[in-house]
Amino acid sequence: MCPSCRVLDMSHPVIKQTRANPRAVLGVLTERIMTSLPCPVTNNVLKHGNVGANVSACVFLSGKASMKHSGSTQTDSDVSLGIPANTVMAYSLIELYVKCNGKFELCLICNNGGFEIDRSKEGLEVDGFMDLGGDFDTNSPLNLNKELEKLSGHFQLLLTLPAAKRSSLLQLLKTTMEDREAVSVLESVLDQMCDGETPDLGDLEESERETVQAILDLVDQCVGKEEDEIRSSLLSAVHLIVSAMDGMTDEGLSVLGSCCSPPVLQALQILVQHVAAGSGETLSLRDAGLAILTEEELYQRTERLFALSNVELTRLNEDAEFTVTSVICPGHLPLVMSIAVNGLACLG
Repeated sequence: MCPSCRVLDMSHPVIKQTRANPRAVLGVLTERIMTSLPCPVTNNVLKHGNVGANVSACVFLSGKASMKHSGSTQTDSDVSLGIPANTVMAYSLIELYVKCNGKFELCLICNNGGFEIDRSKEGLEVDGFMDLGGDFDTNSPLNLNKELEKLSGHFQLLLTLPAAKRSSLLQLLKTTMEDREAVSVLESVLDQMCDGETPDLGDLEESERETVQAILDLVDQCVGKEEDEIRSSLLSAVHLIVSAMDGMTDEGLSVLGSCCSPPVLQALQILVQHVAAGSGETLSLRDAGLAILTEEELYQRTERLFALSNVELTRLNEDAEFTVTSVICPGHLPLVMSIAVNGLACLG
């Protein structure tokens, strides 16, 4: 970084590696709490248990043990942890929004940092699917309707799958959403496959490998043996959804995972369409397709999901009327949420 002009060296290896990670953000450390002296921490663990058989008189335990006539046992052990001096215990940082020319701005609101996308390099769409590898220009409101229209072919392809296959794929993606790391792993595998590479599944955890393999098997079942082009398009469509899921905040992904029943997804899709249209039209929970959101808990979850994506739902009155307002804010959150909802709704 140049101290006099506040410009980052965009050719530096660290900057390049950070930009390659879809969710990585640079930040400035503003304060930290450190230990000044070695700190011992001791935790006393007391365990109780019952014994249903005779126990040898010779018992080896790391702590103290006592046996009562009733057959119950109690063990008492100490667990010690030593924290060295000068160890960081807590810290605070401010995210950076980095422009293509290396200049940067401090983000006072979290989840708004990232890198400006280079508009000179083919825009948002790369090889038929979304490149979610960076954030978007803070000075230009994102045209959701235009971007979603570019991806309509992927959504239409998902709708052509047999109902049973769509349901199975939705269930697999819902299960994956329960683990943020699993989402990132799946995104990486699909990204490699869409680039024509063969990922090594042997390096994955067993549960992750099983989920990835189940999704790949499902894709193979949906196409014929000699339909490589269709298989490639279907992989790209699934990759699109998973990339969008991976681009959401942790809490946003968790809330979306709790809204994955087909009726709720259809209602969310209607709301996303209104957000993309940008008309600010007043809606009612009595409208067709939205009635399921009259359940207060579901409405609150929906409201939270959209709020985490910089979109505001405003309830106007007790007659269940509300408006959907897209909040113009830096970042990609409204788009990735819209893609994820549309894709999952096509599977519902």
